[in-house]
Amino acid sequence: MSDTSVFPDPVYRDTVLAPLFEGVKAHYARHMDSINRAHLVMLVETGILTRGLGAQIAAALDAIGKQTDVAALSYTGEHEDYFFLVEAELRRRLGDPGGALHTARSRNDMDHTLFRMELRARAEAALTLMLDLAAALTDKAEAEAETLIVAYTHGQPAQPTTFGHYLAAAIEVLLRDATRLSAAIDGLEHCPMGAAAITTSGFPVDRVRMADLLGFESPQVNSYGCIASVDYVTGLYSALKLVFVHLGRVVQDMAFWSSFEVGQLYVPDSLVQISSIMPQKRNPVPIEHMRHLASVTAGRCDMIVNTMHNTPFTDMNDSEGEVQQAGYAAFGSGGRMLALLTAFLPACGVRADRVAANMDAACVTITELADTLVRDEGLSFRQAHEIAADTARAVIAMEAPLRDGHAAFAEAFETRAGRRTALDAAAFRTAVAPETFVARRDRLGGPAPAALAAALADSRTALGALRTGSGARTTRRASAEQALATAFASLTEV
Repeated sequence: MSDTSVFPDPVYRDTVLAPLFEGVKAHYARHMDSINRAHLVMLVETGILTRGLGAQIAAALDAIGKQTDVAALSYTGEHEDYFFLVEAELRRRLGDPGGALHTARSRNDMDHTLFRMELRARAEAALTLMLDLAAALTDKAEAEAETLIVAYTHGQPAQPTTFGHYLAAAIEVLLRDATRLSAAIDGLEHCPMGAAAITTSGFPVDRVRMADLLGFESPQVNSYGCIASVDYVTGLYSALKLVFVHLGRVVQDMAFWSSFEVGQLYVPDSLVQISSIMPQKRNPVPIEHMRHLASVTAGRCDMIVNTMHNTPFTDMNDSEGEVQQAGYAAFGSGGRMLALLTAFLPACGVRADRVAANMDAACVTITELADTLVRDEGLSFRQAHEIAADTARAVIAMEAPLRDGHAAFAEAFETRAGRRTALDAAAFRTAVAPETFVARRDRLGGPAPAALAAALADSRTALGALRTGSGARTTRRASAEQALATAFASLTEV
């Protein structure tokens, strides 16, 4: 069968090759240049290429880098992709020896290496935003350690706690998510270079040296896995998704708390928009933006993970160029959400008047009354619970605050216990005060000041450890970049 067609087909060029080329320009050209330089250094150091040839290629690579305006390039179809464009330019300058740079490597190991290089930078930046958020929330939690709020369960007023205690819970989740993301970044720290197409190479490549020059912790060992396993992608986006699933729940609470009917969260004017027609409206729309940004980010993470589903365990385009680039949108929307939440929550305040009104209306301290009856009156908790329930029903029916319900309590106590209570009106008011409720919960993880301070201290320790780990990775990459520059420059020294 005679085939007179010429690559690339115009439709394939416009729908696949040109967009991929633009993606390389935007995300990968600098990483490819680093890989080219590191690979050349390794080839010369191992004797696979002579120093003389290495010097020629180094000079040509350097000139190409200085003389090429990558952003101004347009895809013409003359070369299949950016890799072949660079190789063609090397051969134009050096003749056939320009093709020696590709000795003992493949686009397979190159691609998965540069994908990891881009991902680790984006993921580290996301982790930094998370840690900044955790620090801001910890500061806010300490400042609001004694600020009373109503805690809700099943959408109903449940018990009093403090804003600091609530934030401490969110901080612990955030730090656990940060730990998962940090572990996923560690999963990016293994270099595929040297795996070549599938099975390494017949040349004596130094894979450890390549990993070091590119700022990786070590090589990824199995060469088939280097080009086939995509767990570095699925693991990262799975960890990233959880961040926004969990933060989205906190944001939803902010929407509920700032509603007119609840009103315990005050959003300052700088974060409120007005209605174009209803002058009384204060719309805290940043909450809605954070909620949809969190959902969009989680969805984008799912998109990447699901794209890997039922794909073959081999090198494939399903895990490469376009898919990788599509995933970067998750870092964009996620970064916006993290930055907005870091500004939003510390700026908000708690309306003590609304908290007090909601507490009075809902008898949220009634559990402490039951506890007090167990401690001071010697009742079983079930009997105490029944007396407390009778008291709550009575004061709610009277539309009175619980603190004014001593008479109803005394009647319920005598009916249930068969005797008069020793708890007078003053002791009753103390028992059902929200400040008493919080102070008596001075247990590990509780809202009382000492317990909360200890929890926040632990969070600061965890935060510091995560910053240290991130800093160590960043320092290693910066040191490797300098070491690569020095080693590459030495190739041209006489």
